[in-house]
Amino acid sequence: MAKYFDVHPDNPQQRTIGQVADSIRSGALVAYPTDSCFALGCQLGSRDGIDRIRTIRQLDDRHHFTLVCQNFAQLGQFVHIDKDVFRAIKASTPGSYTFILPATKDVPRRMLHPKKKTVGVRIPDHTVTQALLAELGEPLLSSTLLLPDEEEPMTQGWEIKERLDHVVDAVVDSGDCGTEPTTVIDFSSGEAEIVRKGAGDTQRFE
Repeated sequence: MAKYFDVHPDNPQQRTIGQVADSIRSGALVAYPTDSCFALGCQLGSRDGIDRIRTIRQLDDRHHFTLVCQNFAQLGQFVHIDKDVFRAIKASTPGSYTFILPATKDVPRRMLHPKKKTVGVRIPDHTVTQALLAELGEPLLSSTLLLPDEEEPMTQGWEIKERLDHVVDAVVDSGDCGTEPTTVIDFSSGEAEIVRKGAGDTQRFE
C-alpha cells in the first residue's frame, strides 16, 4: 500500500519533504506533482525503479527517461550542451519543457536511448518539486504518469493513490499540478526538433 503525503503547495513542510526524500533514497517509486502533470520518479540509477516504470507504463527500450533537475548547474552534469543550445535552453528554464540531449558518463546506461545515447532533462517550475529536489541533492529519474491506452495523464493525487496503490510506494499530493505534459525538444543533432507539443510554448523553437 502506497504512503500518501499531503504537502502544502506554497510552503512545503520540510519534515514531510524529508520523509519523501528518505523513501526515494531507500528505493521507493513515487508519484509526484510537477508544473506539467504528475510524474513517476525514483532515485538516479535505480534498476528496480526503471523496471517498475517500464512495467506501469508498458514502455519499450527506446523510451526517453527524464532527469528532473533542480537547476541548470545540476542539469549540466548529465548532458553535453554547446553554446547555442545552452542559450536556448537557459531562456526556457525553469518551465514545462523536456530537452533531449547527448548524455554524459554520469547517466546510467539503462536510462539511455540504446542507439542515440541521449536522455531527457528538465527543470520544473513547481515549488514542491523544487523542494524535493533540493532535499535529495540529485535529479529524480522520471517519466510522465500516463497509463497505457489512456490519452490524458492523471492529475489528482487521490485518484493516483486509489488506482496505483499497489504498484507505487508513495504519492505526493500538493493539489497544485499542471494538466498537460511537457513540450519535448530534441537538441541531440544541435538543431531544435519539436518531438511533442505540450505545456511549453514552441514558438521560440520553430
